[in-house]
Amino acid sequence: MQVNPLLQKASSSRVSTRAKWSAGLTFVERNRPVIESWLLLFYFELIMKFRSSQALRRTVRNRRVRPTKPSGTFSSEELSHAMDLACVFFYKRVLCLQRSAATTILLRRYGWRAEMVTGAQILPFESHAWVELDGVVVNDKPYMHEIYQVLERC
Repeated sequence: MQVNPLLQKASSSRVSTRAKWSAGLTFVERNRPVIESWLLLFYFELIMKFRSSQALRRTVRNRRVRPTKPSGTFSSEELSHAMDLACVFFYKRVLCLQRSAATTILLRRYGWRAEMVTGAQILPFESHAWVELDGVVVNDKPYMHEIYQVLERC
């Protein structure tokens, strides 16, 4: 029995379209933390542009840790790395406050009890923000406490 070439081509294109969708969904699932990180950076970019740093801190402070199942979570290192990648692909330079706020929210979404910390040094005056898990810095150098006096924890 001879198969119509048009039908054969249509069925093979359906399979290839399904394969493409499947590959696309696999790509999105594998890179979900990076995509979420980029969207969080954009969200905090809007807050910083149209509102204030107090609104940014209030947003972080009000976001609670989401309870998750241990089987489907990412490690804090993987999530911090995802934020680093999102910062590379962001359309402009990311400030430490924006990055720390986004990292804190991302970690809390995946069940980590993250804290955004802001600190300052007097001479020369400089301020900085970073993220901690149980007092350990996760998105910056581990000696931030030696350089900056802690001003606030969110």
